[in-house]
Amino acid sequence: MLLQHGFWSQLYKLIIYKMLNISPKSVSNKVKSYKLYSLNTLNTPRSGRVLAYWLMAIAAIFFFMLFLPWQQNIDGTGKVTALDPRDRPQTVQTAIAGRIEDWKVQEGDFVNKGDTILTLTEIKDDYFDPELLTRLGEQQNAKETSIGATEQQAAAVSRQIGALKSGLQFSLNKARNKYKQTSLKNVSDSTDYEAEKINYQIAKAQFERYERLHAKDGLISLTDLERRRLKLQESSAKLMSVKNKYLVSQNEMTNALIELNSLQAEYTDKISKAESELNAKLAYIADAKGELSKVKNKIVNVKVRTEQHALIAPQDGHIVKALKAGIGETIKEGEAVVTVMPDIPMKAVELYIRPMDVPLLSKGRKVRLQFDGWPALQFSGWPSVAVGTFGGVVQVIDYVNSADGNYRILVKPDPNDDPWPMQLRVGSGVFGWAMLDEVPIWYEIWRQLNGFPPSLKAEPAKDDAKGAKK
Repeated sequence: MLLQHGFWSQLYKLIIYKMLNISPKSVSNKVKSYKLYSLNTLNTPRSGRVLAYWLMAIAAIFFFMLFLPWQQNIDGTGKVTALDPRDRPQTVQTAIAGRIEDWKVQEGDFVNKGDTILTLTEIKDDYFDPELLTRLGEQQNAKETSIGATEQQAAAVSRQIGALKSGLQFSLNKARNKYKQTSLKNVSDSTDYEAEKINYQIAKAQFERYERLHAKDGLISLTDLERRRLKLQESSAKLMSVKNKYLVSQNEMTNALIELNSLQAEYTDKISKAESELNAKLAYIADAKGELSKVKNKIVNVKVRTEQHALIAPQDGHIVKALKAGIGETIKEGEAVVTVMPDIPMKAVELYIRPMDVPLLSKGRKVRLQFDGWPALQFSGWPSVAVGTFGGVVQVIDYVNSADGNYRILVKPDPNDDPWPMQLRVGSGVFGWAMLDEVPIWYEIWRQLNGFPPSLKAEPAKDDAKGAKK
């Protein structure tokens, strides 16, 4: 130490002498000290020189340390969670509103999938009737019977429509035949009438000739004249008879035509009424089937709702906390009742890191973890000397940031490292270091000094926004 001190002292003096152009040869032994007191006070104190030597040594050591290898790492805080969403704590909600009737478990109990946690009773007046399913079954039977009877009536009306259509064709054919008969008879009577008119004209002409001959020369006897008058009267009477017969046949033909036309309208009206009745019955059947479906649906809903009176455990796990307590407490529909922690979850750690560190991370990166309650000593740059930490591997890196601007990563246990403690509980605090590449210390200092994250402003909370509007 003395040799080192003498070396630095001589080096310091040499530098001073060169700077001031002073000879290194001392003349202090040739000059009386009391006469040069002021010159002696100008010498550097010994303590100052020692401090300067130490500072120079520390600076040199620090300079050399800048080139030492440094394990880049990214630190973050988080908590223990489950890697599989099915293994994370979940709340069990009620599907129906009700009143707590009885608790089947206590906090801390282990339940298997399908075990009853609690039972509920109804609070809606629509389901108070204990014989509700029986009543609904009776409604279903009544609707089915009504539908069956109406279907039979509809089938009868359908057959009636078919009979009316067949009867319409038969009646139309009959009316057409009758019209043809009356038409032919009218033609025959018309011919007889025309022939009788000619006979009457002949008889009348003969009578007039006989009457002239009798009155003029007496060529025709009175007996012959009377005979001709009698024939004229007979011809006139026959003409009137044939004419009446012709008029009757003409009326019959007109009536047959009217009957033919009215028959079509009459049957069309009957068929239309029957079809309207059929459509009404079919509409009733459709409505009744719709109501029957509603009744069946309600029956199924009541059965399912009855099953919902028992709150069932969704999976194997432990009852962590009862969010509702007591007997008789009312629960709303969809309200959480208990929290269940799945049994033997696949544990993982969620860490939150700064945005500036995200580009340095990748899936499969090694991570060192320090759990709350486990004492540890960790040198982030030299993980080989860490004590009490556990290994992990980056499994997931979120693509979007969280509300505070940081990014979440999920870390699973490293199979090549010591297993995580069995006593770890979901929700325990964790501090982690993601191990990156080895770089010189000066590079890591430069990255930290030049990689400040931007000042991100988080979106204001909804409550704050509502308060601002008010």
